Amino acid sequence: MPLDIKSADSCQYDCISLGEVMLRLDPGEGRVRTAREFRAWEGGGEYNVSRGLRRCFGWRTGVVTAFADNDVGRLIEDFILQGGVDTRFIQWKPYDGIGREVRNGLNFTERGFGIRGAVGVPDRANTAASQLKPGDVDWGYIFGQCGSRWFHTGGIFAALSESAAEVTIEAVKAAKKHGTVVSYDLNYRPSLWKSIGGHAKAQEVNREIAKYVDVMIGNEEDFTACLGFEVEGVDENLKDLPIEAFKAMIAQATKAFPNFKATATTLRGVKTATVNDWGAMAWMDGEFHFSREYPALEIMDRVGGGDSFASGFIYGLVTTGSAAEAVEYGAAHGALAMTTPGDTSMANLKEVEKIRSGGGARVVR
Repeated sequence: MPLDIKSADSCQYDCISLGEVMLRLDPGEGRVRTAREFRAWEGGGEYNVSRGLRRCFGWRTGVVTAFADNDVGRLIEDFILQGGVDTRFIQWKPYDGIGREVRNGLNFTERGFGIRGAVGVPDRANTAASQLKPGDVDWGYIFGQCGSRWFHTGGIFAALSESAAEVTIEAVKAAKKHGTVVSYDLNYRPSLWKSIGGHAKAQEVNREIAKYVDVMIGNEEDFTACLGFEVEGVDENLKDLPIEAFKAMIAQATKAFPNFKATATTLRGVKTATVNDWGAMAWMDGEFHFSREYPALEIMDRVGGGDSFASGFIYGLVTTGSAAEAVEYGAAHGALAMTTPGDTSMANLKEVEKIRSGGGARVVR
């Protein structure tokens, strides 16, 4: 069942994302608890996908989000502008001077090294994006008048609040109404869902969203926690992952949601924070496809690797129509993104093509 994708000349955008964008504060090689300085970046699971599609793959992208109108919000906006993502759909909320009513999200992130894993310390309560509610965004204008070939969002934004979940459902319905392909990254975070109903709420919301999704992205934990599909023996380590069991889980999901035209997941085996086995798999048209394996991949910063996989996979699906090719684009882009600091990819298409085709790390002169 091929994806029905609008022509590029019929839309102003190739991809629009919905999600929260936070200010990432990075202590570099040190620890948050002992830092005396931080490097600032922007990042957000859903936004990172549009950012990668713009900077690496040259797509016309935009982001739907909201910020408190203060200098922190304007700093994040400046990062988004540097990334080339259109900011016209950002909503600005009046700032009360102390952040009691509305604020911008912060994410303190340690990269990890060796036996010390990466650590994220988010500070995102009462953020402007989490307070978005149905009716705040003119989806008819975005998808009907401006037009976008693709729409991407995910379970991180949907979990921020009950109203954010409702906005996500509103958005995917509107996208489908206007013939826009919808992708969704389940990205299960139990700490986010806890305050709005926990695991039961996560399944309720995600199963409703899933009805409108064409391309579902998520690992075995995501499919189990968010959609309720369980198979015995699934393990988080790539070397122990019973692939046949995960295939059975995907078969359950695609039977329950026949609207899924493709699914995809990364396959990560964590040896240390800086050495992972890496790869990816995808399902489309009843067949499973696996990327080349990246054994003992050296990692500088793992955060955002899955988002970069998603953007590469989306690019590959649209440009080649082949899940076998798309999963290679996704795995290569994700691998490259983890060789640089920050949430977002610094790779370009030429580099992705080189790695995808089996190229190595010999010096380029």
